[in-house]
Amino acid sequence: MKALIVDDNDIARTTLAHLAKQVPNLTIENEFCNAIEAYNYLQSNSVDLIFLDIEMPEMTGIELTKNLSGKDTIIIFTTSKKEYALEAFELNIADYLLKPVVPARFLMAVKKAQTILESRKENLEVTKDEFLFVRDSNITRRLKLDDIFYAEAMGDYVKFYTREKMFAIHGKMKTAEERLPKDHFIRVHRSYIVSVGKIDTLQDGGIMINGKFIPIADAYRKALNTRMNVF
Repeated sequence: MKALIVDDNDIARTTLAHLAKQVPNLTIENEFCNAIEAYNYLQSNSVDLIFLDIEMPEMTGIELTKNLSGKDTIIIFTTSKKEYALEAFELNIADYLLKPVVPARFLMAVKKAQTILESRKENLEVTKDEFLFVRDSNITRRLKLDDIFYAEAMGDYVKFYTREKMFAIHGKMKTAEERLPKDHFIRVHRSYIVSVGKIDTLQDGGIMINGKFIPIADAYRKALNTRMNVF
């Protein structure tokens, strides 16, 4: 997995580079102290992952992420500020690391990125007998629709979450919504489709599924309440 480090702090770049050396199959291709240099580099070079600071002069990490929205690059934010977390996750990043970054948390974030990368070659097919087939060049894996907890949009991919694994499938959320049977699933946000039978609790602003808080957009709230017979 090829990666970049983009951070205007020398110590932060050194720390991340040191942590990356401890991870097999993770290679730091380059380091940049500002986002504009990183953006220019990415116009003619490709990487799988970027460890990206948020608060930088000239162009912030969030602005760089938006400018890279058409690419498949996985983003892990590394920042000392908590207040950007909501905006960051709306950009479908892989993880959000708070500085100082500790080894265990770093490894967890890298594992998430690796899972996304490994599953990107897979494709989606839904059959009438309520199975979803996840396929790559070598394997066709049958997955019960009932095993899916929710789907999450991530750029040009849709992530399907089960109890044990996440699959990142190339495609649009609209396509997933059309293919997933409406008697099992309902859209609750521009970035989320959930399995109705997997909803644990419904609360102000969102729902809980398997320990995950999922926001409900106002445009979908009435349909969800009707579906769940909420008065």
